[in-house]
Amino acid sequence: MEESIYLLSDSEIRHRLGQKIKHLRLRQNFTQASLAQQAQVSVTTLKKIEKGDISYFDSLMRLLRILGQLDVFAPLIKDDEMSPNEYFEFVEASKKKQRKRANSNNKTNPQPKPEDSEW
Repeated sequence: MEESIYLLSDSEIRHRLGQKIKHLRLRQNFTQASLAQQAQVSVTTLKKIEKGDISYFDSLMRLLRILGQLDVFAPLIKDDEMSPNEYFEFVEASKKKQRKRANSNNKTNPQPKPEDSEW
């Protein structure tokens, strides 16, 4: 039976993420120094993350990108698909907002007549 992530404490989740990153690093034969360099984080930051001390999300994302695991965030950033009704309403609303043509009576910014020019 699979354990629900929702039953784990935040610190336990961070610890397990750190262990997973360490496991992936070793499996892909990265040293801490080479992974840190490629992910543009310090070795100290990588060591902290591997211990479960994950305080900077951007560092975590950089490491996951280099390890080929960034797709774990895909469901969170995926755009919601519109239902056919929502799409129809969107299209209809955008049609109403479109200008049909320019207004020939531009009274907000009248152009000076040539004879009114000071030059």
